Amino acid sequence: MSKIFNSHWKRLQSFLTFLKQLIVNHRASLLLLLMGVYLPLQIFGELAEDVWENEGGFRWDVPILLAIHSTSRPSLDVFAGTLTKFGVFWGVFPVASAIAIGLFMRRRWRSLIYFITTLLGSIIINRTAKVLLHRVRPHLWESPAPEFDYGFPSGHAMSSMTLVAVLVILTWGSRWRWLVIIAGGVFVFAIAWTRLYLGVHYPSDILAGWTASVAWAVGVSLLLLPNKSDPA
Repeated sequence: MSKIFNSHWKRLQSFLTFLKQLIVNHRASLLLLLMGVYLPLQIFGELAEDVWENEGGFRWDVPILLAIHSTSRPSLDVFAGTLTKFGVFWGVFPVASAIAIGLFMRRRWRSLIYFITTLLGSIIINRTAKVLLHRVRPHLWESPAPEFDYGFPSGHAMSSMTLVAVLVILTWGSRWRWLVIIAGGVFVFAIAWTRLYLGVHYPSDILAGWTASVAWAVGVSLLLLPNKSDPA
């Protein structure tokens, strides 16, 4: 009996030693999986569930919108209406196209596949969520740049965050990393501000777009390993 117990105990110790070593060797990936995929998905799921059950939104949505609207003036209307266009067609799309061409010319196939997959997937996720959840946009005041489709999650928030998240991942470990993080952060927040200032999204639409984008970009990177060297 003692021999059997000792045998099983040694197996258990061996398993625990292997598990510990596995966690140590992959702690960076596990942390990335937790912080970059699991937590954002949890936030997005909570937001989507509440939107599904209550189309009126969240108690903090309207007060934030009204506070931002209290700063409105004609010059800011023009500025926000112009800047918001960079969130998709004037900014994200041309920049993404230029980067894709650059990756193609440099034969960085793994990074190119990751780049295209993540950006196209983000569009599909956004359109699917909007159609499924049917969240009507806010109508608290007459917007200088009205939108007429569904609002959850924000397409501008998703496109801008997806681009920045992908660039951060592709430049991670290089000297460009902090420049991308800082400039990208300013860009993401600026686009989000325009959507709220124009009154075409609730803050929860923005937060949902951000979290979905981060989870998707990080999740795809863990599968495709875009920074790994391409085969010769």
